[in-house]
Amino acid sequence: MKIGIVCYPTFGGSGIVATQLGMEMATQGHEAHFISYSLPAKLDVTLPNVYFHQVNIKPYPLFEYQPFSLALSTIIVNIAETYGLDLLHVHYAIPHAYAAYFAKQILREKDIFLPVITTLHGTDITLVGKHPIYKSGVEFSINQSDYITAVSHSLKKDSYEVFDIKKEIEVIPNFIDISSVKKSTPCIRRNFVEEEEKLLIHVSNLRKIKRLDDVISIFNLVQKKIRSKLLIVGEGPETETIEHLTTEYHLEDKIKTFGKIQDVQSLLSIADLFLLPSEHESFGLSALEAMACGIPVISSNVGGITEVNKDGFSGFVSPVGDVESMAANAIKLLEDDALLTKFKRQAQEEALVFDKNKILPLYQALYNKALAKETCKH
Repeated sequence: MKIGIVCYPTFGGSGIVATQLGMEMATQGHEAHFISYSLPAKLDVTLPNVYFHQVNIKPYPLFEYQPFSLALSTIIVNIAETYGLDLLHVHYAIPHAYAAYFAKQILREKDIFLPVITTLHGTDITLVGKHPIYKSGVEFSINQSDYITAVSHSLKKDSYEVFDIKKEIEVIPNFIDISSVKKSTPCIRRNFVEEEEKLLIHVSNLRKIKRLDDVISIFNLVQKKIRSKLLIVGEGPETETIEHLTTEYHLEDKIKTFGKIQDVQSLLSIADLFLLPSEHESFGLSALEAMACGIPVISSNVGGITEVNKDGFSGFVSPVGDVESMAANAIKLLEDDALLTKFKRQAQEEALVFDKNKILPLYQALYNKALAKETCKH
């Protein structure tokens, strides 16, 4: 099977899942052709059967904004013809599903029939996609996809509410490679905290939707009761918010920030608690990664996060903005070592539900169904 995979190259959930899915298919002998404007963050191009095709846009003075969708459609057509792609899987609807539709029409004129699968990941539906500037185009291109998947039941529900989608959306959740988590080498914990201190952590792209002000506020309440430190991993526009509140609360010696790092699991594996008070989460891949490392999660109760973080089992959930409740739940766990140990074990247990060996067969079955349907047509 020769699979075209269109994704963003960033550390966001859609790019990470697309990359892992393609590499897993490659290890099984299929060809995985990644198409993006730069090399995906975690793509190992040294693997057999893995190909990377960069979308290059030629600058032209007439265009204030370069026509990325047109360039993407064209390169999809070229790759499909050159390598004989069997199907195209686009992650994140904007503008990938739109470009895929036009590529498919161009190929059809050449008697090449390419089934398209679109996976919805979150803000492409709940935030960007529903904006009037984009809505009709996103709705049309999603409906023109042969198959549609969403990473959570919550996102599926949101998608039907936001758009007039005519087709069935299949829920295939994000996944994690539990075996790789076990192989990860932990950082040295004493480099960050003293023996009697607890360690909290937050990992994200530091956007406003992640509510970094709540992360700092929760920790500020926690550290007044529990000797603790906070690690913040990621890069994004809320960096100044972090710096401002750290200074305002006089937490300079208790909060350490990192940029984007490759081996996040090395830090997660030494933490005691993961904070995710987001305004919205379509799934919560960072929470799942924490749980796989045995870290309970304190989160909001929005979107798909409650499908990952089970309240009272793998952690606790609270309404968005309820900093006091989240801090109280964190303190409840951190002040009771026996309870914390129990929740750490349960977090790992819950993470097993999303192990790649359980989720990948769902994608493989969908790929086979798409190919069988296209074969029947022709």
